[in-house]
Amino acid sequence: MTTKDTVSSSTNHFLSVSDVQKRIISDIKAVKGTEKIDLRQALGRVLAKDIIATFNTPPCDNSGMDGYAFKSTDINDQSTLTLKVAGQSFAGHPYKGEVAPGEAIRIMTGAQVPNGVDTIVMQEHTEKNDEQNVTITTIPKPYANVRKAGDDLKTGQTFLSKGKKLSPTDLAFLATQGIAEVSVSRKIRVAFFSTGDELRSIGETLNEGDIYDSNRYSLYGLLKNLDVEMIDMGVIPDDREAIEEAFITASELADTVITSGGVSVGEADFVKETLEKLGKINFWKISMKPGKPLAFGTIGNSLFFGLPGNPVAVIATFYQFVQPALKRMKGQDIVLPLTVKAKTTELLKKRPGRTDFQRGIMEQSDSGELTVKNAGTQASHVLTAMSRANCFIVIPAESSSIEVGEMVDVQPFEGLLS
Repeated sequence: MTTKDTVSSSTNHFLSVSDVQKRIISDIKAVKGTEKIDLRQALGRVLAKDIIATFNTPPCDNSGMDGYAFKSTDINDQSTLTLKVAGQSFAGHPYKGEVAPGEAIRIMTGAQVPNGVDTIVMQEHTEKNDEQNVTITTIPKPYANVRKAGDDLKTGQTFLSKGKKLSPTDLAFLATQGIAEVSVSRKIRVAFFSTGDELRSIGETLNEGDIYDSNRYSLYGLLKNLDVEMIDMGVIPDDREAIEEAFITASELADTVITSGGVSVGEADFVKETLEKLGKINFWKISMKPGKPLAFGTIGNSLFFGLPGNPVAVIATFYQFVQPALKRMKGQDIVLPLTVKAKTTELLKKRPGRTDFQRGIMEQSDSGELTVKNAGTQASHVLTAMSRANCFIVIPAESSSIEVGEMVDVQPFEGLLS
């Protein structure tokens, strides 16, 4: 993992969100190492190799309806057709005899279609005359209601590709092929800590000027959703030796190291000093709100992210930059946030200058239209609106306030979690 360039901490140049995303993920490769795990444990994991079908699914022609199976050659110009019922085929209990012209087989949904039979009429379009005969009152088209062998998968077909994050449907897909274990990328290890003499862990007494460290808890939740191995290193005091030791330890233990605060462009403290000593770090100013400062680079063999200190800025920058990088490291093929369009139901205030990630509440109207409104005060230190919100409203840098009824880009939090 390398970084392409270093932006000087003295520059006034602002980078766009998309530019920074591209710079971050362009050189990142999936971590080395795979493991083979039981199918029931594979939900949310990322495939390490392609999965190839070893047999057709379904393995044989089967019925898509409850009804009667017969030969299409029996269809004539008459409006009805009477056939002799020669037997039955249930799921798991196929009819094994030969079917002669003029005969029909009672068949259930999913049951194997007998040899020589190619058409099925649903039972609602039949009348049972007696135990031996059935009359088809609505003639189906030839080959109707037959699910052909290999309709879903054909032998030799790649049906799940390397880099696919496994969903519940994927588990079912794998089960149809009798696959009990899959090879997945190993879990990545992420170390994170906060720095600052004013920070206290929950349970400690607050003295004048102290605050509880909330950023580690938001990072914990964000990382938990990504199913990574977490190393919470707690709060590190503003001490040169302590900070350097924390960075060295974190980089030795983890694939990625994340901190919050202390990386603003032009800011002089032990964090920046240590980063410049130990790693290759870019100190960027990003044209986004909240979350202007970001440090990104490498410490030893570990990727490093230095996030802003304000709580909402930590969450916003994590979603836009850290999460795509971690997904790429996991081997996922789709990494950038999902964005959809929604109509505003109230004025969204903004001044041109930076891309704004406002906290919003997205809803669906009775007509099915997606609408969005502001979730509350948008200051980067205020968690109230962030807690109420279910999406980011993404307003471009050059835009001013958005009027009621206009369409805006929205990043649903549920989509970000995928």
